[in-house]
Amino acid sequence: MPASARSSYDLEPTIQVRGHESEAFEGAPDIVAALADAARGASLLVVECYLGVFDEALDLVQAAFCPDVVVRSEDAFFGGDELTARMQPHLTDDRVRGVMYYGPMEDFLDPRAFGEARERVREARARGLRVLVYGVGATLVAPQGDLLVYCDLARWQIQLRYRAGMPNFRANNAHEDPLRKVKRGYFVEWRIADRRKVEVFDRVDWFLDTNAAGRPRLVAGDALRDGLAQAARQPFRLVPYFDPGVWGGHWMQERFGLDPSQPNYAWSFDGVPEENSLYLRFGDVRVEVPAMDLTLSHPRELLGEKVYARFGAEFPIRFDFLDTMGGGNLSLQVHPTTDYIRTHFGMAYTQDESYYILDAREGAGVYLGVRDGVDPSEMMAALRAAQEGGGPFDAERFVNRFDAHRHDHFLIPAGTVHCSASNTVVLEVSATPYNFTFKMWDWGRVGLDGMPRPIHLDDAERNICWDRRTNWCREQLVNAFEEVASGAGWREEHTGLHELEFLETRRITTTVPVVRDATPGVRVLNLVEGSAALVESPTGAFAPFEVHYAETFIVPAAAGRFVLRPVHEGQEIMFIEAHVRQR
Repeated sequence: MPASARSSYDLEPTIQVRGHESEAFEGAPDIVAALADAARGASLLVVECYLGVFDEALDLVQAAFCPDVVVRSEDAFFGGDELTARMQPHLTDDRVRGVMYYGPMEDFLDPRAFGEARERVREARARGLRVLVYGVGATLVAPQGDLLVYCDLARWQIQLRYRAGMPNFRANNAHEDPLRKVKRGYFVEWRIADRRKVEVFDRVDWFLDTNAAGRPRLVAGDALRDGLAQAARQPFRLVPYFDPGVWGGHWMQERFGLDPSQPNYAWSFDGVPEENSLYLRFGDVRVEVPAMDLTLSHPRELLGEKVYARFGAEFPIRFDFLDTMGGGNLSLQVHPTTDYIRTHFGMAYTQDESYYILDAREGAGVYLGVRDGVDPSEMMAALRAAQEGGGPFDAERFVNRFDAHRHDHFLIPAGTVHCSASNTVVLEVSATPYNFTFKMWDWGRVGLDGMPRPIHLDDAERNICWDRRTNWCREQLVNAFEEVASGAGWREEHTGLHELEFLETRRITTTVPVVRDATPGVRVLNLVEGSAALVESPTGAFAPFEVHYAETFIVPAAAGRFVLRPVHEGQEIMFIEAHVRQR
């Protein structure tokens, strides 16, 4: 596809759910009517909420149910300073990183307040009153109600709400640095909320989509579960989101038709189920659900048995864009080794990654590995001096800088110093942990919020693999292409990742239909060349699925064999495909 052409990139990819056309509702009047009909004869309505749901959901269920007594389950938790103190070992004093929490939501209940809440429910029911239990942990206060509603919310929306001033759960931190709020969510709150969601998911009667403030959607529990089951057996795309940054560029803004009033767009998360949403359409109603709902509810079908056995209900592959076209260099950085991320942050695996160059201008490049002859202590001393205001860090004195061109592929196993330079568009293919970047030098910038961006020199020094020098990087990490198969009109190349990383990437170039297979484990792909392609089932197991230039899509293991073909006959198309290496 010409480098300057406008893409047909779909900003709102939607999965059409077969059946259940009349089981979803949009707008307050229809939602209230549907819930009122469902709650007819009920005396106990339980409404479990994900953290961050606004109280407009409470207004809807109150209007539908007309309760005599409302019990706010959030009052059963410790609050304020006490809750923060109990989380503190997992929050740490760092601005962006904590230690992963694997315990249940019950660990943060106040025993006295919890007992009082349960007693209020018991007494009201004994008096024959209609009782509504609402909020985070509602199913702990009232495990068995007559009707169960779940109010869901995607993590990206939670992050936007943090930026707008929403505090963390039961915390007095409305004006706190949003990065610290996200840290609290990432390491503790979202973990306990996901665990609770899994425990109640299969018995939810109605799901309330609360992502768009003022525009709620409601869908029957069986309909949503069936919609996710359908998604787990066919190719699909996640709903992408885009965010500005201090180094951001304008390539995505121009190619994808994004808001021109924004100063730039630095990131796009286009293939990260832990962060992105799914749009599911039931008849005329489009419902947004966190893509993690699919991962948590159908891990075997989505991931495949071997990937699930290795990672559990966690999606280990991430595709995203880094756009510096007309912008600046990324921060010079390094990711932790597996041992370090496990012992310091409680994570099972680290952020190995790679940069596939989707587009580049003259002078584009990638910083990668330390230069031959560099003394580690001298480099760290120069970084600390620069951080303390002693003048800029001379990156090219210490770090290799390789020219970057379209379709180059740079491999970045954890422990390798790296960053993308300006005037590049990177398709980043990596393992999923995304909150573990040790920034070393940020070119003297502050963030868009006017605050210095977090720098972690001590962590970086402990994780840099100093033996990854110029020749090693050039030979091992730059364009390690190897043809593995070919035929008339097509070829398949191994492009990485490095043998130290658990992801395998392949580049498929073709003008004819070519067969792939997701059965051994989920495949994530991006169309990196060509205007459009079709993804088809050779057995008719799923409907043909069209993708466009630069779109990332997922083929679940349960989809099995699939065919890639150009939409326009004779046009050459090219994909990057990633999967977990099989042992």
